[in-house]
Amino acid sequence: MTEQSVGRKRDIAEAQESDGTKAQTLYAQFMSEEGGKTGPKVEVAVGVTIAQMETLVNKLLHQDDKVPYSFYLNDEEIVAETLELHLKEKAGQAWLEKMKSEGRRVTQKMLAQVNLEVNKEQAYEITYRPQAVFKVRSLTRCTSSLSGHSEAVLVCAFSPDSTVLATGSGDTTIRLWDLMTQTPKATLTGHTGWVQVLAWSPNGKYLASGSKDANLRVWSDDKLVAAYKGHKQWINSISWEPFHKNLACDRFASASKDGSVRIWMVSKSKAAQIDKVLSGHTASVTSVKWGGLNLLYTASQDRTVMVWDPSTGQPVKKLEGHAHWVNYLALNTELVLRSGAYDHMEQTFTKPEDAQRYAQERFDQVIRDAGGEKMVSGSDDHTLFLWNPASSNKPIKRLVGHQGIVCCVCFSPDGKTIASASFDKTVKLWKASDGTFISNLRGHVAPVYHVAWSIDSRQILSSSKDTTLKLWSLKTKRLINDLPGHADEVFACDWSPDGITACSGSKDKTVRIWRN
Repeated sequence: MTEQSVGRKRDIAEAQESDGTKAQTLYAQFMSEEGGKTGPKVEVAVGVTIAQMETLVNKLLHQDDKVPYSFYLNDEEIVAETLELHLKEKAGQAWLEKMKSEGRRVTQKMLAQVNLEVNKEQAYEITYRPQAVFKVRSLTRCTSSLSGHSEAVLVCAFSPDSTVLATGSGDTTIRLWDLMTQTPKATLTGHTGWVQVLAWSPNGKYLASGSKDANLRVWSDDKLVAAYKGHKQWINSISWEPFHKNLACDRFASASKDGSVRIWMVSKSKAAQIDKVLSGHTASVTSVKWGGLNLLYTASQDRTVMVWDPSTGQPVKKLEGHAHWVNYLALNTELVLRSGAYDHMEQTFTKPEDAQRYAQERFDQVIRDAGGEKMVSGSDDHTLFLWNPASSNKPIKRLVGHQGIVCCVCFSPDGKTIASASFDKTVKLWKASDGTFISNLRGHVAPVYHVAWSIDSRQILSSSKDTTLKLWSLKTKRLINDLPGHADEVFACDWSPDGITACSGSKDKTVRIWRN
């Protein structure tokens, strides 16, 4: 008998009943997310735990370093301590539905007596999904309430290295905060309208700001590098060219209410600033995302999403399907595009080329795991569309269920789950692979404005008009912590790329820092 077989037998034995009698068993076929079979059918105890299944899958995959996994049966995550408890819960639900359809009265005692019948003829297909090896600690408290802005805080953004927080306000200023000391670092002035958009370059060198005054500014540390004029109306969105495509990180795109998209170079020379003007939308351009596959994506109030070649400025595809304004775009590669070579490992690089190589590796890993660069769009028509824009102009799926405007959508850092925030007071979760609905996160009592993921893809932070932030668990689909403290609507929230800190910006003119 091989060592692997002995190990399997031992794992089964560990799950036997405590009185020494042999536990009830079933046959399990472990499946990868792509649908491939992993190893042969294995006989396991019905009472096998998640930890034991994890050990078994690691052995079947011949992995020396233990990788944590989550497990799914019939597309539902097994969140109970054992497989038996999960199967009993599902059997109870099925029996309850049957009784209800027959119009019969049911008591809790009757439900508790429902027997679990294990199918011995057929193997249970259990899908495993790798999770991040590291774990982000849950946010539990506000460590600082930062005052300084004299109007509502509209946007907040962490630098890629998670050392500086930038906030933009209705008072026309941008403030930089030192996260080590949680104190003001600098106040950037120059805009004459609300500062609605902030975006850091992936190498952390530049900060781009867009305002209601229709102008853009690029800053380095607390110094103005260049001011940009060209748009006729206010700026809605900014996105930088990915670090793995541009070592200097000196090109970015902006989207405006005037219906145009412009690509700019970081330069003090006015003549060298404007790179390209992308014309094609017939109404306000609400969102722009610079993808990692040499494509630029834009969403507009003309109800379309357009795909562009940024090197030529020409449209590649027009994606249609929404019945109202498209408000927001999100890419499954967004975290790695935003943070470049910075991650929770806190690595240092002697050469910029080494950092660029690492950024490319991070991007390639997400693409490999997710099966390409996918995009999701959220709209005033209460729906989302899931796209694979590089290969098709047809949506993978139309995601329906929201009863209000979808104002924010966000992929988990591992690219496996989508969270959407809506004016219907809910956050909804969807499978990123095919758009299947997973769960509702209910708790807010007013429209939800923004969502942000922890970098381990296990937690979701949401901010709302109800003055609170809420922290949710992807595993249990339940509230982890309620985070009150603001005195008015919370317009913005963000989670740092190193996973340690979150921030929120509110109509009460304050910025709050949240940590474990």
